[in-house]
Amino acid sequence: MPPVGVALMLEALSPARALDHARAAAGLRGVMGADVFQPWIAPVNDGDRAPYMWNVLAAAGALTGGSLGGVITPNFRHHPAVIAQASATLEAMYPGRHWLGLSAGEAVNDAITGAPWPRAPERIAAMFEAADLIGKLFTNSAAGRDTRFSGTHAQVHGARLWTVPEVAPKVLIATAGPLTARRAGREADGIITMGTSVEKARTLLERFTQGRTEVGKTREGTLTVVRLHVAWAPTVEEALTGALRFWPQAGMRFNIADIRSPFDLGKIAQLVRPEDFEGNLLVTTRAGEIREAIRAYLDLGFDEVYVHNACATDAAWVEELASTVVAGL
Repeated sequence: MPPVGVALMLEALSPARALDHARAAAGLRGVMGADVFQPWIAPVNDGDRAPYMWNVLAAAGALTGGSLGGVITPNFRHHPAVIAQASATLEAMYPGRHWLGLSAGEAVNDAITGAPWPRAPERIAAMFEAADLIGKLFTNSAAGRDTRFSGTHAQVHGARLWTVPEVAPKVLIATAGPLTARRAGREADGIITMGTSVEKARTLLERFTQGRTEVGKTREGTLTVVRLHVAWAPTVEEALTGALRFWPQAGMRFNIADIRSPFDLGKIAQLVRPEDFEGNLLVTTRAGEIREAIRAYLDLGFDEVYVHNACATDAAWVEELASTVVAGL
């Protein structure tokens, strides 16, 4: 399959529409989703939204033969051992197709339990600790051993996975910064990053490779992923209108990871203007422009690109992605 798939942005999709996207992506590399508890923006995008990621991916696996990537934040809503169990189960159901991404999280999704919401450095440290614990659970369970782990953020006392896939899923770290990318090279199987500037993406990939070199690892067996956000419609006006409705956070030029309420974000979204998307979102009417963006990341050395169309929630654009963008790669 071509190294291009579809990003299921569950913030803006109902379960049925998410599965429509998966069906339409049957000829592509596969689908990826990110775990969310609620939409980013309300009440603008209220309604049937934010389904549980693991349910959607499990159903999507029966509709397509491609990859099933899942990105989730450990610790706040999901203990790392529970994530390991869910990930191992999905890989056992669909061997060779699932990869697991870990992120540092956003308050709108991950602070809903009322637990203290730490600053980014602590969340990043917790993410790497979770990657270590999940890796130990995969390895030890496959060998028939229990795992004991006493970390700063999570502990397990004699845990074992009883559904164990033949090959453990790759564990990727979500990163937007070079320090995290470098550490991921040392401690994880890969990285996933947003489709930002090509130069920034190049730096992240270089730092990831540097980290692996520092601990004597090669690039073999790794997985590097880009999630590319575009606003793609027949006219620029339609693309901008859709982006303002469904993905205005791309125009918010400040860190929104600590904002807890989708209603607060909905109020901020009313201040976003079309010009705010420049540099953060590819607004286009041309399939060739999306193809060029994808090719730029693949030429850098990224393994897979997953595309999200920020101005559409139906699946017709996925079919067009396959027929007019990917077919020309």
